[in-house]
Amino acid sequence: MPVTDDEIRERYLDRAIRELNLLSREIQECRLCPRGALMPVLGSGHPQADIMLAKYAPRPSEIEEGVAFYGRSGTALMKSLRRLQIDPLAVYGTLFVKCPVADTALADPGCLARVAEEIAIVQPKIIVLMGEDALEALNELALPLARPLSPIVGEVQPLAPQMAALLVPNIDVALDEEHTKRAFWSAFRALGDWWAELPPY
Repeated sequence: MPVTDDEIRERYLDRAIRELNLLSREIQECRLCPRGALMPVLGSGHPQADIMLAKYAPRPSEIEEGVAFYGRSGTALMKSLRRLQIDPLAVYGTLFVKCPVADTALADPGCLARVAEEIAIVQPKIIVLMGEDALEALNELALPLARPLSPIVGEVQPLAPQMAALLVPNIDVALDEEHTKRAFWSAFRALGDWWAELPPY
């Protein structure tokens, strides 16, 4: 009996869940960064999300919960996604510096490179980079078939075959002032335009 499209999708999803769980365990056991007894901050969201959100480093609320985009920035992003009519279930969020280190310069390059593994598993159609430090970190990963990204805020750029990227201001910084909130929203709206043009499955 032939395998249906739904069964194929289910198998890919099961594999992505297994691979992300394995990666999470490896990150938790990793000792490359000097984080002491503190746990790393893990990515979260749909294992086959169309949209990946990536920041450079965690904030205290994320460190406390061990989950990327937990707290104020996560709440603001959920509101922004709803305004753009983007399903939050189509999103996966992660950080380059996964370990709570006193200085992000202490993060081991191997730690930052874990994002390449997440991208390979999730296979997003677009990566939203929050801040130029996140953009620089992604460029340094030299993903297969990827082209270097320019620091152009609010413009969807081709990254790799069937994958784009969008640079927006760092949401953690943007929430503090009214003019920075407006600058974030102005750039983030490009994601809504991209989403609206995405072909239906």
